[in-house]
Amino acid sequence: MRSSRPRLRAKLTWAATLPMVVGALALGIPSAGADTGPAGRDALAGAKPRWATPGADRGSTPGSARITARVHLAGRDAAGLAAYARAVSDPGSASYGAYLSARQTEERFGATVAQRSRVTSWLTSAGLKVTGSDRHHVTVSGTTTAMERAFSTRLRNYAKDGHTYRAPESAPSVPDSLNGAVLTVTGLDNAPHKARHDDTLPPPDEVFRNAGPFSTYYGSRTDPKLPSAYGAKAPYAVKGYTGKQLRSVYGAKNFTGKGVTVAITDAYASPTIAGDAATYARRNGDQPYRRGQLSQVLPADYHSTEECGASGWYGEETLDVEAVHALAPDAGIVYVGASSCYDDDLLDSLSTIVDGRLADIVSNSWGDLESNETPAAAAAYDHVFQLGAVEGIGFYFSSGDDGDNVASTGVKQVDMPANSAWVTAVGGTSLAVGKHDTYQWETGWGTLKANLSADGRGWTDFPGAYTSGAGGGTSAAVPQPYYQRGTVPDALAKANGRTRMRTTPDIAAVADPNTGFLVGQTQTLADGTLGYDEYRIGGTSLAAPVVAGVQALAQQARRGVPIGFANPAIYQRYGTSAYHDVTDLPLGAGRRLAVARNDYVNGQDATDGIATSLRSLGRDSSLSAVVGYDNVTGVGSPAPGYVTSYRGR
Repeated sequence: MRSSRPRLRAKLTWAATLPMVVGALALGIPSAGADTGPAGRDALAGAKPRWATPGADRGSTPGSARITARVHLAGRDAAGLAAYARAVSDPGSASYGAYLSARQTEERFGATVAQRSRVTSWLTSAGLKVTGSDRHHVTVSGTTTAMERAFSTRLRNYAKDGHTYRAPESAPSVPDSLNGAVLTVTGLDNAPHKARHDDTLPPPDEVFRNAGPFSTYYGSRTDPKLPSAYGAKAPYAVKGYTGKQLRSVYGAKNFTGKGVTVAITDAYASPTIAGDAATYARRNGDQPYRRGQLSQVLPADYHSTEECGASGWYGEETLDVEAVHALAPDAGIVYVGASSCYDDDLLDSLSTIVDGRLADIVSNSWGDLESNETPAAAAAYDHVFQLGAVEGIGFYFSSGDDGDNVASTGVKQVDMPANSAWVTAVGGTSLAVGKHDTYQWETGWGTLKANLSADGRGWTDFPGAYTSGAGGGTSAAVPQPYYQRGTVPDALAKANGRTRMRTTPDIAAVADPNTGFLVGQTQTLADGTLGYDEYRIGGTSLAAPVVAGVQALAQQARRGVPIGFANPAIYQRYGTSAYHDVTDLPLGAGRRLAVARNDYVNGQDATDGIATSLRSLGRDSSLSAVVGYDNVTGVGSPAPGYVTSYRGR
């Protein structure tokens, strides 16, 4: 499978279950029983890593060690922000859709000049150097001793995953005279450490091509010489679905996303995106881009390009742009690139969109394991999501490509930021588009791979080993949001204990790379030159922009009124004709599905041979797509009635 989802390498890595305070922060609710901090100070809930335990203590951090931290500002009324974000997003609220402009949001909920001044003065008086600031945070540097003095905690070294990392011994705190101006602080721990420096973006990755033969639609081509599977001959995988096919099965009708703007965030920026997008549209029957329809907002410089695999992100941007345009050909697209793949920089990209109200819908094909997310980072993300919600901006995040993550980590867990109660987590399906672009069925995306035997008479180790699947499951950190009550079964919501928790995903669309999307991108060819080529791709990196495109159509159907944070409306439609209720056995009990697939051994051509395999569908680790809500596809995938269901609301 083509790599479909570069991971966010979060600055702070966690190995244990995150504390419950994350969910309280996410919902803007004071955390019951939270540490109040030393006398005269307010504790910053969630800023102490759970892995910093006495048993893992390896001694004090040297007082002279230099540290850089980011102090996140809470603004005028953090609790009021969360309450208003809920009210304008809930179809049952009298304030539903009463969005604020970016200026009104800043005036009502942003940090005041006086708050920023007080925070800056306090940090300076504590012996820290302010190295940067904006309306959301203040960045400071200083010695360990100065950081300890400023935040009234000791920094110590702790063993974690075979390494030693710095972390606060107790919850950091700030003077209560700041009157709640500080939301949280990140950077006091360094798991893992990251060097920062300016880099030049690398050239595109080496060319990748799919080997044929292909089906043009699901089931259009089979090879009678290949062995049977599940009582039938498996058809060849499709070459890659196009916008025309996806628009048909997801109910686009005559809607095109006109008047709607979709933002895309990823790290870095493809240097060939404009030409690639135009070439792809021309070759695959999509509407040409009008002048200014695709724009980019990029940082002044980039860093950590080698650590983050910068060139791998080019394909992410290309997929997102081409998928959104394929589904919503008249929607404006603005790409907002981050200077690296780390939390601070991706947060800055999201904030740029909110501060300028650059878009109605934001598609994000990146994330990391929930165990790698600190509560402090979660609070900072949620603050941006809430600011977006009051402006009528909806954020969509891919749910992950490793199922329950047990195969890769040994622990069942979900991904972040898809775990946030303030975003729409997008799961994945395997999609069968039939002749004349008709919808046949979907299964939950989950793949088992069995190779063709040497004699060509059978599939080795049938049905094969698990390779990948849509992410989903139950959060260990975020309590169940109100909109999931009564829809998510307790067997899922209480999977981690007695408390109902946030379950992902919320909605789903095509993701399986074996039934994936055709994408076109400039790549480094075998002779070292650059050239445009096309290949099939998948992952929930595909599902997120597909759903974002469908939401652009739905907003147009709503006469241009923003949908905003969509989850309350998504769950309101649960159980209606707005959704395909996706299951792993859409043709009935015992009728398993699969495709045959050829791959170049070297990823480019037949020089080193071609490998033939069988890819079984609907086999996602311990997760299952069943009737009703499930942890692979959420409430289901958009049906033909989904887009028009937003009319009149």
